[in-house]
Amino acid sequence: MSDGSDTPQDAPPPPLKGVAVIEAQLVTMPLAPGVYRMLDAKGDALYVGKARSLKKRVTSYTQIPRLPERLRRMVSETVSMEIVTTHTEAEALLLEANLIKRLKPRYNIVLRDDKSYPWLMLTEDHPFPQIAKHRGARTRKGSYYGPFASAWAVNQTVTAMQRVFLLRSCADTVFANRSRPCLLHQIRRCSAPCVGRISNEAYGELVAQAKAFLSGKAGTVQQELAKEMESAAEALEFERAAAIRDRIRALTHVQGTDVINPASLTDADVIAGWQIAGQTCVQVFFIRGGRNNGNRAFFPAHAKNDETAEVLAAFIAQFYDDKPPPPLLLLNAALPEQELIAEALTLKANTFGGGKKVDIAVPQRGEKHAVVAHAELNAREALERRLAETAGQAKLLDGAAELFGLPAPPERIEVYDNSHIMGTNAYGVMIVAGPEGFRKSAYRKFAIRGAITPGDDFAMMRQVLERRFGRALKEESEGPGTPSWPDLVLIDGGAGQLSAARAVLEELGVDDVPLVAIAKGPNRDAGREWFHMDGRAAFQLPPRDPILYFLQRLRDEAHRFAITTHRAGRSKALVTSELDEIQGIGPGRKRALLNHFGSARGVKQAGLHDLEAAPGISREIARRVYAHFHPGVRVEGVS
Repeated sequence: MSDGSDTPQDAPPPPLKGVAVIEAQLVTMPLAPGVYRMLDAKGDALYVGKARSLKKRVTSYTQIPRLPERLRRMVSETVSMEIVTTHTEAEALLLEANLIKRLKPRYNIVLRDDKSYPWLMLTEDHPFPQIAKHRGARTRKGSYYGPFASAWAVNQTVTAMQRVFLLRSCADTVFANRSRPCLLHQIRRCSAPCVGRISNEAYGELVAQAKAFLSGKAGTVQQELAKEMESAAEALEFERAAAIRDRIRALTHVQGTDVINPASLTDADVIAGWQIAGQTCVQVFFIRGGRNNGNRAFFPAHAKNDETAEVLAAFIAQFYDDKPPPPLLLLNAALPEQELIAEALTLKANTFGGGKKVDIAVPQRGEKHAVVAHAELNAREALERRLAETAGQAKLLDGAAELFGLPAPPERIEVYDNSHIMGTNAYGVMIVAGPEGFRKSAYRKFAIRGAITPGDDFAMMRQVLERRFGRALKEESEGPGTPSWPDLVLIDGGAGQLSAARAVLEELGVDDVPLVAIAKGPNRDAGREWFHMDGRAAFQLPPRDPILYFLQRLRDEAHRFAITTHRAGRSKALVTSELDEIQGIGPGRKRALLNHFGSARGVKQAGLHDLEAAPGISREIARRVYAHFHPGVRVEGVS
């Protein structure tokens, strides 16, 4: 039967949206602490928030007149919600920071920091510990000190540690194969334990002093060195006394204090925010063991009306999501919920084995205030530089849009290039640029698969584009998570490269991405490039056109990245050997064989009994290695 209306009686009700979704969720929402997520129609996170009481906090989103315009838009786009309860509000804060950093919701303050931080490592799995820079997981047994703001900062510290404590920095394989001291020993930066110039006990004392120094006990170390120098002088060992004197001088230089290297701080992070025109820069100085480990500027994404204190609070929670916080944070502004954030950071420190309470302070006078003021000045200057660069970049993007007939200034420009030598170690690369400049976290490398005819750049470019845009189409079809589509694609090449690239995109069904090929001018002269586009005759730009310089810089960056990627791949290929082809020979056994026989050639020429006698090589592995290098000889137990 029908009631006369156009809608069937059994038709499903329209899906809920906005406030209706939130009200429906409130019926079963608990009063416990936890984290809530607002999701859009694609399942992507619009907003992630934490609450002491989920029901009370989420109820506020139903009172639309009281919400700012940004949150009204967020509520109107919400089609579903997800919640996770926690034991405490501090745990909810940590989970919120983790989800925001991972999901990057559109309506949250988001820290975009994809770079890992370097640490200084003192190994503990070798009789003579090595000092070295380290990134990534701490899989090797040792003591780790950091983080450092940059590779430059940690390299400076390694150099200083070599001068003061004469610790080795060479790899274990190099150490095992030395027959005479290296250059570092000659310039008094290493005690040469590799060739027995120092005993195990004496080297252990150097390591203990280094650990004390890195733990903030530099004064104690300096007193020990002074006594040692006096003893050497009294014993008329003047050369040894002079060497210790040089170490003391180096230590004094490292300990020099000023506003950038404050004497009153041992382990702390100095964090200052500065805001101009709705944009914020957060400057972080890393102080560890009484030394300045460098500083870095961050530019979190946030709404224009977010206050500096709000941005700092969100930044701090996300910044320490994957790294241990120090016992003290010095800020230039008090945070909302400052005690809660300190409690959450204490929980985070405990997960890393720190076990220390984390305090947050806003100093008003004295040396600590001077350090914060210095960080604040750095934040202001970094933001002013960024705004100036962004303004210039915006003009260049406007010019590129006008030149290539784009509907709007491009937010994402992708540039592709290849590098190889006669088809070997072939790589394709993609670099990305936008309003903020080069986005190095979005750069991609493509190791070319299969055999490539030497000089066939078309085949290489075809493979790179198929993999890049094929993956984007697959991600788009899988639902949640929007792939990044370019507003403009630049290719290093001429009309042939343009046609090949267009053919690839047409086969994939991608017909709305503008393509431009940049061909080098006669004699590869910069400034005489030809630009090729579909439906338009090839053209050139005036030699001093700012847009030409901009496009040249994009192309040159892609070329630089392609060359360095190719060189890294070629270097990796050079250090591989035939041993890598033998089943059961991993890095450890490969190292044992090379250390024992000196080279892969030595392993190849070794007899079966010699292989069986090699340290760390079992009888079965020795027979497998021998059979690999002697395919015509039958070896018992090896098929």
